[in-house]
Amino acid sequence: MASMDDVEDAVRGIGKMNFHHPYTPYDVQEQFMRTVYQVLETGDGQVGILESPTGTGKSLSLICASLTWLRQHKSRQHQAALEAAGESYKDEPQWLIDQLLQRKREDLARRWEEREQRLEAVRLKEKAMEQRARKRQRRENTSSATAAETVDDEEAEWLLDDWESRDATPRDALSGLSKESRAVLERMGLGAPKQHQNDEDLMEEEIKIYYTSRTHSQLSQFITELRRPSFPPSLPASVAKEKETSSETVKLLPLSSRQRLCINPTVSRLGSVQAINDRCAELQKPKSGKKCSYVPNEELLSQTHQFRDAALATLPDVEDLYQLGKSLAVCPYYASRTALPGAEIITLPYPLLLQKSARDALGIKLENSVVIIDEAHNVMDAVANVHAAELKLGELRRARGMLGVYVKRFGKKLKGENRVNVGRLGRVIDGLTEWMEGAKKLREERGVVVASDLTRHKGIDQINMYELIQFVQESKMAYKIESYAAHVEQEDGATAPAAKSSTPILHTLVSFLVALTNTSDEGRFFYQKVGGISPDIQLSYLLLSPTHVFSSIVSSARAVILAGGTMSPFDDYKNHLFPALGDAKVTTLSCGHVVPRENLCVWTLTGTRASAPPFEFSYQRRGDKEMVAELGLAILNICSVVPDGVVVFFPSYGYLDEVVSAWQKPPQQGSGTCIWDRMQSRKAVFQETRGASSDDILEQYASAILGGPETDSKSKAKGALLLSVVGGKMSEGINFSDRLGRCVMVVGLPYPNAASPEWKAKMEYVETTTAAREGGKGEAAGKQAARDFYENACMRAVNQSIGRAIRHRGDYAAIILADRRYGTARIRGKLPGWIRAGMAEAGDSRDGKEAATGGLGGLMAALGQFFRSKE
Repeated sequence: MASMDDVEDAVRGIGKMNFHHPYTPYDVQEQFMRTVYQVLETGDGQVGILESPTGTGKSLSLICASLTWLRQHKSRQHQAALEAAGESYKDEPQWLIDQLLQRKREDLARRWEEREQRLEAVRLKEKAMEQRARKRQRRENTSSATAAETVDDEEAEWLLDDWESRDATPRDALSGLSKESRAVLERMGLGAPKQHQNDEDLMEEEIKIYYTSRTHSQLSQFITELRRPSFPPSLPASVAKEKETSSETVKLLPLSSRQRLCINPTVSRLGSVQAINDRCAELQKPKSGKKCSYVPNEELLSQTHQFRDAALATLPDVEDLYQLGKSLAVCPYYASRTALPGAEIITLPYPLLLQKSARDALGIKLENSVVIIDEAHNVMDAVANVHAAELKLGELRRARGMLGVYVKRFGKKLKGENRVNVGRLGRVIDGLTEWMEGAKKLREERGVVVASDLTRHKGIDQINMYELIQFVQESKMAYKIESYAAHVEQEDGATAPAAKSSTPILHTLVSFLVALTNTSDEGRFFYQKVGGISPDIQLSYLLLSPTHVFSSIVSSARAVILAGGTMSPFDDYKNHLFPALGDAKVTTLSCGHVVPRENLCVWTLTGTRASAPPFEFSYQRRGDKEMVAELGLAILNICSVVPDGVVVFFPSYGYLDEVVSAWQKPPQQGSGTCIWDRMQSRKAVFQETRGASSDDILEQYASAILGGPETDSKSKAKGALLLSVVGGKMSEGINFSDRLGRCVMVVGLPYPNAASPEWKAKMEYVETTTAAREGGKGEAAGKQAARDFYENACMRAVNQSIGRAIRHRGDYAAIILADRRYGTARIRGKLPGWIRAGMAEAGDSRDGKEAATGGLGGLMAALGQFFRSKE
């Protein structure tokens, strides 16, 4: 991989560039933006793994660097096209060449101006509407829509269509739509072969930036940041100068699922993504009285174009698109596709980018484009989650019951392939049920199961699973069977219907069958007994490696940026996301923090005193009663010096409960007060528990520090102490800025449970694949790779917890790593650069390296000096 020095040398070559940052950027922001620009400019499948701590303006830096590059790249492309046109006529008279080039410049400028004027008109209209506070009312079609949903033949809604006469149209971005709807959208420029654009069409942006993050709220924050800067036009410099044009509005399109964008109340109320998708597709079929009235068609052509222009003109978020669709009475999910060609930057959540089927459904083409994955420390887990599948025995039994109800009503009406495939689905359910009932007798509570064992019962292995899955998906069978079963339950007057998960059972089954067809060794199946006295059996599929899934993104895109606040350690991304990529194509950067070094106090707490056991909270030693008591006394002392909020992260919920229980016991000698009561006299104490609402705990914790209506008798103490868990709800996405987090402490190293079947399988996979790749020294290399993978997972979790404290330039906090293993070079090397820098600074300012590592006495002196300097 490109080293830090290599990155510095490369970005210096860019020179002093204007990234159009709306504020004066810090040095670390300049470094970050130059590195992003360099990766995008180099292209050819380049990957950048970039770490920029929270509070350093990472999102704004990504925006400024990527859009500056995009506008410059397009400008250069337009200029090169003009020069190439002139070169092709070099044998012609110069006056003819000049006239030709002038005409091409004018044509480019005309199309650009027409687009910008059209979008500006939309912006002015939107602004005028806001100023007048006029609320546009959606056309009231509720009564007609309700009537359209009512059919004379009640069977038509649930009866499967004739599979043998199904439409052979290939699946693509418009799959599921009727021919009429497809034709309309194709005329708008989506789905059909590329046609010559006329004056009514917007200019197509061939190079796009796809920006993805973990949640819709993070995407909304990104869009808010996107509204701050202004960027130059994509016209060639000479043309822009002629037109006296200095800026061009960014064309943004946020993509999302039907679940967030559907405006048809009869569909959106179904709740789950799968049910909404199936019902939506069902309403596109050309049956009399059943088509959705919001899907773009000839009658809605004007509204669809208005939707497209408004989307590209106003930098909307997903909620804005939903409201826009409602106001125009046109489906935002489908209408947004018409804006796709004209968009420069497209935002979408992880699952829509990481799953190829989702990209295809949305019409996303990554070729020659840029992919930016923010909060990328989650990306490997996100890939695994997208392809994960779970199935319980209780769900299978309910699915069998629903299928029985359906066959009893419609069995004689099913024809040919429909009858056969319904029977095959029943056989699959019976076979899996038989295996899971047998698994109840297994001695082990959990373990690995081979796929061939699951398909041995009832002759499942003789069924063409690919064809069955296609049948269930395209016939909308899952939706029809479940909706009919719900109808029967309602008619029977069931007052307490069976509990339903957020995903319909038959859709859950299909997801599991898709995993069952994966013959690759990149995944494993597991069983687990769940529940109490009468345990249920759960089967689950886990993707062990994201390599194959992610390689399709890296191989297609011009460049991929993985950015996050805590990306350290970097090795896992290179080794497990794109191991075949040469080092020359991977750039890494770990930025410093924008906070001054004097605002950070980092300490490795190795113990309390010489006569007490050293702090080593390994699995074997963490039960040491004396060490647990010394930890309590250390936290008690820390709380007496640190003002306001102290957050302590433990390796697991189980260990946190164990430690708290020990602290609540009275001392063995004398009649003194227990450690827990002494803590509560210093600060209001709050404990995160499994399954509890993090919002409630956080609100009470903040109130105890800042004051407020939730303050109770605990608030008489000075500040608050929050006992939390690494990897829990408080360790990621929660903002402990300023007074809420003046000290963050991590107890021990939160290694995953290496004895679990899942982690055994992961480490075995890493070991075997590395050994095969390394050849002669493969065995040793494989074992080391597995150890590194295991340790890196631990350190990523630690780094996320540490990152909760410092949230902006003016913030300050102490970070305490309570375990002597944090003092080793190997572990320190996997901490973020800004933490390592804080350790070095602490050592420099306190007479040597040992000043930042040691016992409680040294820590208390360091904390006292640190917080006195902030008064």
